[in-house]
Amino acid sequence: MFNEQDARQLIGADLYAASEQKVGRIGQVYLDDQTGRPEWATVQTGLFGTSESFVPLEGAQRVSSGVAVPYAKDQIKDAPRVEAGDGHIAEGQEAQLYRHYGISYSEDRGDSGLPDGSPAADVSSARGEEGLLRSEEELNVGTERVETGAARLRKYVVTEEQNVTVPVRKEKVRLESEPVTGEDRKLGDEIAEGETEVTLSEERPVVHKETVAKERVGLVKEVEEDQAAISEDVRKERVEVEGDVDGPAR
Repeated sequence: MFNEQDARQLIGADLYAASEQKVGRIGQVYLDDQTGRPEWATVQTGLFGTSESFVPLEGAQRVSSGVAVPYAKDQIKDAPRVEAGDGHIAEGQEAQLYRHYGISYSEDRGDSGLPDGSPAADVSSARGEEGLLRSEEELNVGTERVETGAARLRKYVVTEEQNVTVPVRKEKVRLESEPVTGEDRKLGDEIAEGETEVTLSEERPVVHKETVAKERVGLVKEVEEDQAAISEDVRKERVEVEGDVDGPAR
């Protein structure tokens, strides 16, 4: 059980669910008006911590990395959204929160109040002192994976002309004569007609085609790392003092 002095250390601490999952960072702490003990805390949830959920500090324990509560992460994120008017949780809304977390509620509990004050006095309202809680926005930057395009590998057929030189041979006839001598002279006793025939041949180019695999082509994804500059406006609350009060404005 946390006491009044613990409220200062709770603000800004990391909150963990029963499964040891980190839920977010504690933004504000609400004290019980009767006991002055921390009763509720708001935890920043959602993308970049843009939402706040109420979680009861009943059964919460301090751990080395922050504060652990006996509730599931989804149960905390799905808690009813309530408005704290004048720094207090209305009785009806508080009862709704108790029902959500399965905690018994009675009329004797009363409203829970938010400790006012600057960072130097986070629990000043519990001591009856006047003050303001100063807050500011912080950037929680992360990354998300989005689809930016697609690459497709396909093959298609083109036709191109190839010129190849092939050596070819062909036969030709050349007339050749030589003197007749010896016994061959006796063959020419008669005058008669005659003929002889020679078969000629030549080589002609012959082409046939075959398909041959040349290479395997594929797509490979590579990751490049770069630095993305983000510029965003954040709001900060400032405090100024009027009257005879020592100390600088914050």
